Amino acid sequence: MADRSVPGRADLRSARRPCGGPLSSADGNAPLELLILAPVILFLIGLVIAAGRTSIAQGAVDAAARDAARQASISTSPAQAQVAAYSSAQAALRDDGLQCQPVVRLNDAAGFAAPLGQAAQVSATVTCTVRLADLLVPGIPGSKRLSASFTSPLDPYRSRALGPAGGLPWRA
Repeated sequence: MADRSVPGRADLRSARRPCGGPLSSADGNAPLELLILAPVILFLIGLVIAAGRTSIAQGAVDAAARDAARQASISTSPAQAQVAAYSSAQAALRDDGLQCQPVVRLNDAAGFAAPLGQAAQVSATVTCTVRLADLLVPGIPGSKRLSASFTSPLDPYRSRALGPAGGLPWRA
């Protein structure tokens, strides 16, 4: 039989690791395993970051809707309520570090036309689009639309404008 050994190379069967154990067929596979697992690990990290960003943004949108409804409820007319709700929602989102242009819609604004002494309410819905494109994770959309609503009661004994036209409150 011919000698299969290559001159200048040690026989692998008799080779030893630096720590003293014999070499096996699994030696040198760690870099290959890392190369295979690294994209999977990075993808999972990207998913966790996207979920965290979405969760924090949803909390900020919830707080903005609560602030918008509260500011609308202390206004005296639907027009003032819309302006107060929008500026309050925009300030709340900016303070929370969320960079989006909110869409604020008031529901039940007809409560401003209710007579004094009668319970009424106003609801604010805040919608904001959060960017996710900068995460560069395949399969995640470039943005996510978040929305929240909150209802706040109008003070039944506070003067209100007479309907959506914004009439003057009653005076003695």
